[in-house]
Amino acid sequence: MAKLTPYFYSEDARTQAQFYVQALGGDIHEQMTYGQAPGTDEALKDKIIHMSFTAAGVSFFIADTIHEPPGHSSGHDLNLEFKSEAEAREAFAKLSKGGTVIMPLEKQFWGTLFGRLEDKFGIKWQISTEAQGKPE
Repeated sequence: MAKLTPYFYSEDARTQAQFYVQALGGDIHEQMTYGQAPGTDEALKDKIIHMSFTAAGVSFFIADTIHEPPGHSSGHDLNLEFKSEAEAREAFAKLSKGGTVIMPLEKQFWGTLFGRLEDKFGIKWQISTEAQGKPE
């Protein structure tokens, strides 16, 4: 069995990780800089080579990209499913701040809240609530 951990490449890993921790609740656990690696160029010494954090109870990794600019996510979204409507609405509002709402968070015909957004870092998220039984 495997464990899936989303790994972001960022122009500013510290800022992006802090945004998710503040928006979704969580903690930054560890961080390493390029300066900790032998032979690193002085201009890169403060850049993040690896950071781990949790947000909304999910583990994530992030690093500053130094070889190419980070792209916007395409072909995949990250889905966060919440137990309550209040949690989902709060997460949607905070993650969409400075970003773009693709599909407003609304009650859907299948019985849950669902919405899609692209955050200010170019990551696409689906926010939903748990199904509460069969839709009528």
